[in-house]
Amino acid sequence: MLNELQLNFEKSVKDNNLSSKELEIKKLNFDNFLKNGFPNKKLEDWKFLDLNQILKSEFENFNFQQDLIDTNEERFKIIKEFEHNQIFLLDGIFFKSNFQFEDIEKIKISNEKYYDEQINENSLVNLNHAFVKKRLKVEVLSGYKANKPLIIYSNISDKSKSSIINSNIELVLGDDSSLEVINLSNTPKYINFFNSFCSITIKDNAVLKVFDINKDKKNIIEYNFDEIDLNKNSHLEYFIYSCGSKFKKHDINCSLNKQYGSAVINGILNLGKDNQHEIKTTINHNEENCRSYQLIKNALNEKSKGVYQGKIFVDQKAQKTDGYQLSRALLLSDESEFNAKPELEIYADDVKCSHGSTSGNIDENAIFYLMSRGLSYYQSRQLLINGFLQEVIEKISEPEIKELIKKITGIKDEN
Repeated sequence: MLNELQLNFEKSVKDNNLSSKELEIKKLNFDNFLKNGFPNKKLEDWKFLDLNQILKSEFENFNFQQDLIDTNEERFKIIKEFEHNQIFLLDGIFFKSNFQFEDIEKIKISNEKYYDEQINENSLVNLNHAFVKKRLKVEVLSGYKANKPLIIYSNISDKSKSSIINSNIELVLGDDSSLEVINLSNTPKYINFFNSFCSITIKDNAVLKVFDINKDKKNIIEYNFDEIDLNKNSHLEYFIYSCGSKFKKHDINCSLNKQYGSAVINGILNLGKDNQHEIKTTINHNEENCRSYQLIKNALNEKSKGVYQGKIFVDQKAQKTDGYQLSRALLLSDESEFNAKPELEIYADDVKCSHGSTSGNIDENAIFYLMSRGLSYYQSRQLLINGFLQEVIEKISEPEIKELIKKITGIKDEN
C-alpha cells in the first residue's frame, strides 16, 4: 500500500508544476507520513480505533482520482427549508459556489495552489498536505455579518472507488464579522477513505457557528481534522450529528488565544449496525478569562462503537478559565461499546474546570410505564432515546437551523 502511495505522490507533484520550495514542503509532509504511517492502536490518541487495521482490511490498493471531476456525476440534494449560500465540493475539490444573498465585495472565495510551510506532527494531516493541490479559502471581511447561512455540499462521485480523497478548506472571519456554516455530505456508492483538513481563524469579536451533519449510515472511512484559533472576545459554536460510518474520527484542536474567547462544542452520535465514530477534542486555554463548554451524547445500537476523547488544557497564564466537559452514552445493545477518555491538564490556580463521563442501559421501568400509557415497546424506546438526545439539539442557538436538524435527525420535542 505504501509503495503505491509513493508512486501516486511522485505523479502528483510532477503534474502540479511546483516551485522548488513548494516541492520541498510537499516532500517533507510525505516523508513524515511515510515515517509514521497510518495511525494504529499503539498511539495513545488512537487507542480505541485502529485506522491502519481497518484500511488494510478494506483496501488492497488505493486510487487517486482528484483530477478527474466529471460534472455529470453531481448529485447534490439541495436543502429547501430556508434560503442559504452554497459551496459545492466534488471528490474533495471545489466545484462551484453561489453567494447570491451576500455583498460579494465582503466575502472572498479563492481556490489556489496550496502548500504549508508548518509541518504538522499528525501523519494524516501530512498525507493531506502532501497530496492536496488546492485549498478552498472563504474569508468574511471585517465588520461584515453574513445575511444567510452557508451550506457546504460535499459529494463523492460514483467513479471514486477505493480512493484516498483529500479535502482542504480555510475559513477566516475578520474582526466583528459573523458566519453560519452547515456541512452536508452524500452517501457514496463505493467505499473510500476521505481525509479532510480545515483551518479556522476567528478574529476579534467575530462569531462562527458550524453544524456538521452526517444523516446517513455511510459505507466510508473518514477522518476530519479542524485546527481552530480564536482571538479576543470571539465565539465558536460547533455542533456535530452523526449516524455513523464504517469508520469516522472527528478531531478538533481549538485554541483560545486571547481574553474573553469562548467555545461551545456539542455532539450527538446516534449509531447502529457496526458503525464506528470517535469525537476527539482538545481545548487549549492559552489566555485568561476564556470559557469552553462541551456536551457529547451517544445512542449506540447493535454492534456500534462510540468514542469520546476530550482534553481541556489550561496554560499557567490562563487564570479565570471556565471549562466544562461531559460525555454520556446510552447502550442500546449488549454488543454496543462506548469508550471515553476525559482529561484536564491545568497549570493555573484560579480556574473552574470539570469533566465527567457516564454510560448505561435504557431504563426498562420507564419503557414499561410508557407502554402502560398506550405506547408500543418501539415507540416507548424511541421516545426515551429522543428525550436523551434532545438536550443537545436544544442548545443550538439558530432557530431555522435547529428546526432543520430536528427534521433531519427525527429528534423532536415530544411534549
